[in-house]
Amino acid sequence: MIVNDLQAELIEYAKTIGIDKIGFTSAAPFIELKSLLRRQQELNFQSGFEESDIEKRTEPNLLLEEAQSIVAIAIAYPSRMENAPKGKRGERRGIFCRASWGMDYHTVLREKLALLEAFLQEKVPYAKMRSMVDTGELSDRAVAERAGIGWSAKNCSIITPEFGSYVYLGEMITNLPFAPDEPMADQCGDCTLCIDVCPTGAIVQGGQLNSSRCVAFLTQTKGFLPDEFRAKIGNRIYGCDTCQTVCPKNKGKLNWLHDAFKPDPDIAKPLLEPFLTISNREFKEKFGHISGSWRGKKPIQRNAIIALAHFKEVSAMPKLLEILQQDARPVIRGTAAWAIGKIGGAEAEEVLQAALQKEQDSEVIIEIEKGLAFLEEN
Repeated sequence: MIVNDLQAELIEYAKTIGIDKIGFTSAAPFIELKSLLRRQQELNFQSGFEESDIEKRTEPNLLLEEAQSIVAIAIAYPSRMENAPKGKRGERRGIFCRASWGMDYHTVLREKLALLEAFLQEKVPYAKMRSMVDTGELSDRAVAERAGIGWSAKNCSIITPEFGSYVYLGEMITNLPFAPDEPMADQCGDCTLCIDVCPTGAIVQGGQLNSSRCVAFLTQTKGFLPDEFRAKIGNRIYGCDTCQTVCPKNKGKLNWLHDAFKPDPDIAKPLLEPFLTISNREFKEKFGHISGSWRGKKPIQRNAIIALAHFKEVSAMPKLLEILQQDARPVIRGTAAWAIGKIGGAEAEEVLQAALQKEQDSEVIIEIEKGLAFLEEN
């Protein structure tokens, strides 16, 4: 079969299986990316979640022998929720970022890529392919940029003219010599809104992110959240969308296209207090199908405690006191102590003083002392 005809057929097939954009690029090394990644490592700006081997991230032929092309795909996800519940005193709510609404996108995109692989395998039995979504070695954004899916924006996202930056990305390396698409010209212009409003100043400059300061990264960590970021995360319990929601290129991009990503309002914007007592089984049953559950219950629970403190939610005090007195996990126990001091109230000092007398973990002691300091200030 002539490869050009096959490429046209693949593009048409992609539309039938719910892929919103498809692009092609060569499997040549990502030379510019390699130097950028080395600089990121030197500055310690990486999150630690990505592949640490820069060669594997930038040399497709290390991942698939005889690699000639990379097929990039994008699937849009919603930017708004219908019938979003509103939190109120006694019923405060947290929020998962938009990329965690609906079904886990890793699952959805892997299924789409598997269908593309099967399509090509049937047409060309000798075809070799290797697909990946997010957790693979290649940079999804670098591949999508070079394949003409969109431009690499100042907010460190790929922005597409059709769907804004609200797109999931995936790619497939293959030994088939598809014709490459032209990269898209940068359209951010002089706009710096995403840099200006980043809650923690994580966007160092256009296109450069200090991941260790990014709220999206911080909400996924499992240890104590550094003090300077606790007020910054507000009621975010997983991820952050600020640099997307302020982007003029995202205005009017609703993207209500795929049932799989339609959010359940009670899951996307859940009540906070139930997280204080939720079991691992309950967490998995309710949230296990969304991408925001991948780090387990603990980070979400810690973030929920911080959010309740942010709201100074007095109704949460009985459960927070119970956590302080009984929870075996230092991070959760200590964060609860901090929150108790932040919220305050008649019994807060007595409870914190009692906890201070029996606590043996040094980090938890520090958190109890922070809580007591809040009470002295008020």
